[in-house]
Amino acid sequence: MSCLLLGVLRRQGSVGVRSLVSIPSLPPTVAEFVMGAVVECNPSNVHVVTGTKEENANILAGMEMEGMVKKLPKYDNCWLARTDPKDVARVESKTVIVTKNHRDTVPIPAEGVKSQLGNWMSETDWTKARQERFPGCMAGRTMYVIPFSMGPVESSLAKYGVQVTDSPYVVASMRIMTHMGTPVLNKLAEGAEFVRCQHSVGRPLPLTAPVVNSWPCNPDKVLIAHLPDTRQILSFGSGYGGNSLLGKKCFALRIASRIAKDEGWLAEHMLILGITNPQGVKRYIVAAFPSACGKTNLAMMKPALPGWKVECVGDDIAWMKFDSQGKLRAINPENGFFGVAPGTSDKTNPYAMATIAKNTMFTNVGETSDGGVWWEGLDPPPAGVTLTDWHGKTWNQGSMTPCAHPNSRFCTPASQCPIIDPQWESEEGVPIDAIVFGGRRPEGVPLVYETFNWRHGVFVGAAMRSEATAAAEHKGKVILHDPFAMRPFFGYNFGDYLAHWLSMENRKAPTQLPKIFHVNWFRKDPATGTFLWPGFGENARVLEWIFKRCNREREDEAARKSIIGWLPQNGAINTEGLSSKVDMGALFDVPKPFWQKESQELRTYFTQQVGADLPAQVAAELQALEGRVQD
Repeated sequence: MSCLLLGVLRRQGSVGVRSLVSIPSLPPTVAEFVMGAVVECNPSNVHVVTGTKEENANILAGMEMEGMVKKLPKYDNCWLARTDPKDVARVESKTVIVTKNHRDTVPIPAEGVKSQLGNWMSETDWTKARQERFPGCMAGRTMYVIPFSMGPVESSLAKYGVQVTDSPYVVASMRIMTHMGTPVLNKLAEGAEFVRCQHSVGRPLPLTAPVVNSWPCNPDKVLIAHLPDTRQILSFGSGYGGNSLLGKKCFALRIASRIAKDEGWLAEHMLILGITNPQGVKRYIVAAFPSACGKTNLAMMKPALPGWKVECVGDDIAWMKFDSQGKLRAINPENGFFGVAPGTSDKTNPYAMATIAKNTMFTNVGETSDGGVWWEGLDPPPAGVTLTDWHGKTWNQGSMTPCAHPNSRFCTPASQCPIIDPQWESEEGVPIDAIVFGGRRPEGVPLVYETFNWRHGVFVGAAMRSEATAAAEHKGKVILHDPFAMRPFFGYNFGDYLAHWLSMENRKAPTQLPKIFHVNWFRKDPATGTFLWPGFGENARVLEWIFKRCNREREDEAARKSIIGWLPQNGAINTEGLSSKVDMGALFDVPKPFWQKESQELRTYFTQQVGADLPAQVAAELQALEGRVQD
């Protein structure tokens, strides 16, 4: 591939020194983006990523030499990285969306109330923040240029991106999480549009202070900015997770949700699974759950019901578009799983454990002395095998600190999942029959119910709440609002987002709208505090009822009407062979006092957080619920 030389002006003291950086030839629009990033960031050289095995092996070997990753001899091509302890998770407070008008990004909250629905930054403040961070930030480092596709490269639902980064860890991880390299570059050469993604760890060479764990980052200056009007993402200071793998939440949700609004489709924080009954009939379901509600476990479920089969299309993100026949079709835009390690085990998710046995990047998990990994939730290692924690220190069972960081991750190819769906890379997407919302609700919310109609379903998505580990200033657990499980990921005003969902009902073309349901695996016995439902593989019994309701001829088939939606009739949930005794009456109790309080909480939330941007249809659904719970 031929190259061009770009002169870059470096400042050394008061003297400007012009040096030359070699850039391989690229499609004109890509070259323009890369040259702009080179001028701003001043790398010592540029490497255009091809995605080959040989290139990946060289990048991993280079990181190993620098001490950034360690090979795990117990497995085939698996690696361990330990980050700076200040760079371990998404940083919501430093994640912003930059638009001309504040209200384009977030509804204006009530006076004295802080918005929970995103962080806006003005264009003026963004220009200043950028100038404080990016100029010269890649000095002495290689700038990698990653052409990537979210979704199968040839799919009409796919979208393309180009990420420039100075982190080889990001290159290795993006190779797992996206379709990347030369095939994408070829599409870009044909003129395909792309999202411009610029990332730097923010530690130019020579270093002015040592790095921790051979992990360069700049935690004090972290900023992840999205510019939806110009389809740009710029991330500075963090090398970890969704802060640096810009195809994930930044592109696939925040920017994609805005593209979806503009183009008439949906980009959602949802798993996609296929479920087949004993007669061989198959349906596809998407489901939105907040964190800690078992999304990956459901996507890879091993059904407890004989003869039923679940196959995984994706565990995190769904892009959905109506086809010419009016059927909603979904793709998983990702190529891998980026899953939380602690709690994943052969008991909770045997298919995930099989998936991560090779070609996996582990970050901030524990390490065993025999060259493997360990985290909370796994069986203790065999006698004689010792543990090292995520800080690199000796760790013993019973220690006050965890061996693996609570947000430690595995990054692994989806194609390795033993139950990956045969259609998971279908270019037209899989046909969706049901949309499921859910949350962790210890009281009041039944195991499953179906919404009355599409409009009511949008309201139920908007009303999603879930128990979360409390922030430091709270005691015990708190119930947090997390509409559509998208609260940290909306790419534009939440009121406009709701209006976009509602508009699906009014499409001019013929439309087969999926049925919408809500589930809650986490209801507890108030007397004992134990879960009323066994969960995991037994959740197939709930999916069976959903499956049947998708093909119902009558609205009341196997269902009874309640104040919140259609509940299963007594006996409609198959309990034969359940692993433990279950009080179905308690699971499906819908107490009016609870729902009176719930509707009051929702009115307060919508009034304070969404205000004038709340669509009239959603307000009407809330009013209707208030009427039903008072009767």
